[in-house]
Amino acid sequence: MTDPSYAFSKKLEGVSVEQALERVTAALKENGFGVLTKIDVKETLKNKLDVEFRPYVILGACNPKLAHKALQGEPHIGLLLPCNVVVQESDGGSLVSFADPKAMFELVEDAPIEGVAEEARRLLQKARDQL
Repeated sequence: MTDPSYAFSKKLEGVSVEQALERVTAALKENGFGVLTKIDVKETLKNKLDVEFRPYVILGACNPKLAHKALQGEPHIGLLLPCNVVVQESDGGSLVSFADPKAMFELVEDAPIEGVAEEARRLLQKARDQL
């Protein structure tokens, strides 16, 4: 599976979604991110629409230092925060996908924000590599 231009991923063979969530949460923490939100899409779709869906969880991850710097440079940047990470069931394992902050921040034409996006991207890629 090829990543879209706005994301980067890692396939974890033989790893359940729950195990992948534990790993990604730990890797994010190690790189300065906390998980602010956790949306269980499978559960939400079952409760709201009574439809079945594969295990699929969206995490809203935030690095407070980078968020503060971005907010100082662009007051509307909160519309693009936090950094989303998706953990989903995928053919005998899990797929962990990270929204690419550099791609997201391309919507903002502000040079100081670009540095924040690059640093967030570097840290998220490091977290991915630690999975």
